[in-house]
Amino acid sequence: MGKIYAAKTNHITNPVGFYMEQIVFSWKVKECKGKKQKNARILISKEKDFSEILFDTKEAELDSCGTKVNFQTAPYTRYYWKVIVTTDQGEVVESDVQFFETAKQDEPWTGKWITCSWKEGRHPIFSKLVSTEKEVERARLYICGLGLYEAYFTSNKIGKSEKIGKEYLAPYCNNYDQWIQYQTYDVTEQMKAGGELSVLLGDGWYKGRFGFSQPEKKCFFGDAWKLIAEVHVDYVDGSKEVIGTDESWKVTESKISISNIYDGEKRDDTLPDVPESAALLAEEPKGRLMERLSLPVMVYKEMKPIELIHTPAGEQVFDLGQEITGIFKFHVKEPAGTEILIQTGEVLQDGNFYNGNLRTAKSEYHYISDGTEKEIVPHFTYYGYRYVKVSGVTNLSCDDFTALVLCSDYEKTGRLETGHELVNQLISNVEWGMRGNFLDVPTDCPQRDERMGWTGDTQVFSATASYLADTYAFYRKFLYDMYQEQLLTDGMVPEVVPTFGPSKTSCAWGDAACIIPWNVYLFSGDKTILEQQIDSMKAWVDYIRKVDGEHHGWRNSFHYGDWLALDRPGAKEGNVYGAPDEAYIADVYYAASAQIVAKAAEVLGKSELQKEYQEIADQQWKVVKDEYFTATGRCAIKTQTGLTLALKYHLSENETMTAKMLKTLFRQNRYKLNTGFVGTPLLCNILTDNGMSDIAYQLLLNEEFPGWLYEVKLGATTVWERWNSLDENGHVSSTGMNSLNHYSYGAVLEWVYRHAAGIDVTEQNPGGRKMKIYPKINAELGYVDASYDSACGTYQSSWKILDGNKIQLRFSVPFGCEAEISLPYVADSVYEEIENPLFVNVKEGVCLVEAGNYEVTYEAVVPLKKTYSVDSTMEDLMSNPKIRGFLASMMDVDMLPDIVYEMSLRDVAKMFAGEIGDEQEKMLNAALGQF
Repeated sequence: MGKIYAAKTNHITNPVGFYMEQIVFSWKVKECKGKKQKNARILISKEKDFSEILFDTKEAELDSCGTKVNFQTAPYTRYYWKVIVTTDQGEVVESDVQFFETAKQDEPWTGKWITCSWKEGRHPIFSKLVSTEKEVERARLYICGLGLYEAYFTSNKIGKSEKIGKEYLAPYCNNYDQWIQYQTYDVTEQMKAGGELSVLLGDGWYKGRFGFSQPEKKCFFGDAWKLIAEVHVDYVDGSKEVIGTDESWKVTESKISISNIYDGEKRDDTLPDVPESAALLAEEPKGRLMERLSLPVMVYKEMKPIELIHTPAGEQVFDLGQEITGIFKFHVKEPAGTEILIQTGEVLQDGNFYNGNLRTAKSEYHYISDGTEKEIVPHFTYYGYRYVKVSGVTNLSCDDFTALVLCSDYEKTGRLETGHELVNQLISNVEWGMRGNFLDVPTDCPQRDERMGWTGDTQVFSATASYLADTYAFYRKFLYDMYQEQLLTDGMVPEVVPTFGPSKTSCAWGDAACIIPWNVYLFSGDKTILEQQIDSMKAWVDYIRKVDGEHHGWRNSFHYGDWLALDRPGAKEGNVYGAPDEAYIADVYYAASAQIVAKAAEVLGKSELQKEYQEIADQQWKVVKDEYFTATGRCAIKTQTGLTLALKYHLSENETMTAKMLKTLFRQNRYKLNTGFVGTPLLCNILTDNGMSDIAYQLLLNEEFPGWLYEVKLGATTVWERWNSLDENGHVSSTGMNSLNHYSYGAVLEWVYRHAAGIDVTEQNPGGRKMKIYPKINAELGYVDASYDSACGTYQSSWKILDGNKIQLRFSVPFGCEAEISLPYVADSVYEEIENPLFVNVKEGVCLVEAGNYEVTYEAVVPLKKTYSVDSTMEDLMSNPKIRGFLASMMDVDMLPDIVYEMSLRDVAKMFAGEIGDEQEKMLNAALGQF
């Protein structure tokens, strides 16, 4: 029997209190006999049993990736919905009942903003006794506290204070002068019991010190704690009541005196209790108060330390074995007045605790015990850490400490495993890096005095993230943030979003305004994101046009270029700028963004807009070609990144020559990359697109500096910011800008999904309705087993090299989908296995298949494992580091001209030193055969 799953409203499962300017439903189908959806029907009701239908699409050809409905919602209302799918085999499949619930919408607030009489020191706790004399049917709490808040309820029945909801760090991170989110909580059971509602406030992003350009600046948005809340109670008799914040609320001082995103928290339980006083009315914040867009930040996982280390310096340090982002629970029982200091770090240095790369961030928790046994948990901060140094605790044990991993509550969609242990660790590192930096904002790092939404980092990782997770709702919030900033800057996209102070922009960073929504559309198949962001996308391109003017002002503006690349001639240690001309990168991305706007306009049916921005793109592509390419198509920016961009955007009149130039650069660099933030995420995809998957695999599998597996071998459990964040001895290479949890270079995982596994989401078929599956085999990798739960359902692609020279391949194509499957190294005779459903429809060597499971095993037509001899090409020999070292003992390998790389070792020897003799050939073949 078929099943409907992942039924979502606005790409969120059962959202409560979210901003719903329009409603879009999506769903997936599996386990059907049928291959495709014939039609579907969506029903909406206020009743869970659908006894009264408010909306009915009737049976229609609805899009499972995103069906927009024209349904007028009322505030404070829960709606139930379901979708009924009929397949091409006549099966009727009905989803489980789903719901979405509106919040206040445009209803005015009866609650008032309240505050306390002090602005520094002990953090306030606001409270109100709430009781009900009539039978409660349902109750909701609508609330926002600035900077951060946690709400609690002390029940009359239980007498114990319990946190309301499971979220952390609400109301999350925005430009609070533009907009502020409130959250909605179901408090029905609490109001049935009656008791005290209390709200603890912290400083957070609103009030505490935060920012990149001014990291010491406090109170970007306000210097006072503020709270607004309403409890809406519906009684069984049909009456309603609203309990809102006002002067009748009480306020007192908590035991927390310091809370800061960067520095941590201080709690002193020896502080005396303070009598309650009346809350004061507060001035409203500048930003408009509206329903939430942020996914909840939740505890993803609890982890225990794998070891308590007693360091050479005499410290007690917990090792989690994995770098995480989050907080902790810590069990303490120390005499009154005992001061306990908890500090976090990413790495040990010479066996001792180290946090020197956190710059000004203290990243600590300071607790003073009142002598009672308890479990302490930070409220208004978070940490990026693997190691935890604890001072002031006797008889410390791993049992005392539990790490709480925090992240936005996104749904994982990708799973990937290979036959290479180090690559599997890299996959884990990328996934943990994403987990650690998807904390409301897609941050650059979670540990030092930054933790901000760098647009460049977000842009380059967005496709990879969309293989790993359903990113729609998460990026939707970030893109909303982005446009709010653009409204203040004449369309400029700041380098960080939200900005927190003065900000500039750069190509590839600001182009996130176009690239991210386009990627979200490609992976979701829902054009709603383009409708929501088209004004932002246009505004960015229009901003560049104004700066560019008639004299190419854009290329002469500040740009980060190929940030942190390693190829700048004569660069000093610690250099951050790459060799590619920043002007070239700026001009290319200007054209690329204009092109994306044109494509988005086409998707949205805006023909005039499409024509306008296509003309801008065409003109700018011509500018790029005229300025940076010769008449024969030779690129003037002869760097790995420069040529990668040329190939990605088809800028050269002679792409064969350009690809050959790129191959030569790798040869000259001993088949190692030297790219930065712009080039690295594109590199392996472009190599494969141009027939150089062998080099892409060499880059992936390289265990020497610089490379992904170099850091894995040095113990990395997340992705580093720099190729040399640690040196070969495991020491931090620099402290000015050095994070061990920075996901940008983790974008290589896109290539592993797209090409190693072969699951390729294409622009021609957004959402994966028709997938291109062209796996690339590599003997050193051994096997790849991948699944990707696309917007249309789960694709699986796996290959494995068996004994001898056989390849086993398995594929799954989900309901409603099709795939083009290209088998690697296959003989034409294999297609003659007509009983195999994989070969029912083969055109030009590509298997065209519909939903189903497929498998084939065959003998490869070429040796899958490379063997080396004197008849191997110098290209093959020199690309193997061990063979290169072996040959270096006999010849000056660095002096070989490019022309010899297509020749065999035998022919090269003949050219320079005479023919290889029989004994010498035997010796060389024996030696080469060992590699």
